[in-house]
Amino acid sequence: MATSGTYVSEIPLNGSAEKHYKMWKHEGHLFSEAIGDHMIHGVAMHDGDWHTHGAIRSWDYTCDGKKEVFRERREFDDEKMAVKQIFIPTSEEGCVCKITMVWEKINDDFPEPTNYMKFVKNMVTGVDDHMAKGKNSA
Repeated sequence: MATSGTYVSEIPLNGSAEKHYKMWKHEGHLFSEAIGDHMIHGVAMHDGDWHTHGAIRSWDYTCDGKKEVFRERREFDDEKMAVKQIFIPTSEEGCVCKITMVWEKINDDFPEPTNYMKFVKNMVTGVDDHMAKGKNSA
């Protein structure tokens, strides 16, 4: 039986939870501009549109020097401000991004995917830095 697990991380962010939620919900296609194309090379719609619950997006990215692609189905919860990550308001000037990554290895020959959690944390921090500079339209 293959190994599985869950990683959870909380990242303090600048700016309100509302601004971060709007950025992740409505401006995912701008991430390569926001954090640099060294991490995210592009985000493309596969099914649906940028603002639709259940839309499928394809991400081209580099993790640990290896170019990869993944698809995701976006699900939004406007009441809880959740888009895969939950932005927890701490004040008007800050919030906490809680990342939960559930994983299962195909077989035990592969290492645990700690590099992907690090990648997502770097992406969240990069978007936060971009927003702190006032470059988002959220």
